[in-house]
Amino acid sequence: MDENKQKQQQLNIELSEEVAQGIYSNLAVITHSSSEFVVDFVRVMPGLPKANVKSRVILTPEHAKRLLLALQDNIKKFESVHGPIKNVKSGTGQAIPPMGFGGPTAQA
Repeated sequence: MDENKQKQQQLNIELSEEVAQGIYSNLAVITHSSSEFVVDFVRVMPGLPKANVKSRVILTPEHAKRLLLALQDNIKKFESVHGPIKNVKSGTGQAIPPMGFGGPTAQA
């Protein structure tokens, strides 16, 4: 690829200070229709019966697949350095949300 075409395809991505801080999430709920995937990022807190969606990302099926492949690639790289990530599964083999926080429950 010549240098001119490479410059045309380069994408300048900007990250604002606010967005760079990120949003903590310990649960993702994924739904889909025939035209889009919706990923809701939720923060579940111990002892609270209610959890709010902190962020929602809507993707086309093609972008959802690209995200899957990118996550698989990054997990493979992470595990090659840090070892396998522990899978949390129910008795049926289904992944379960992180509802059980460790440690004693706080009392006021």
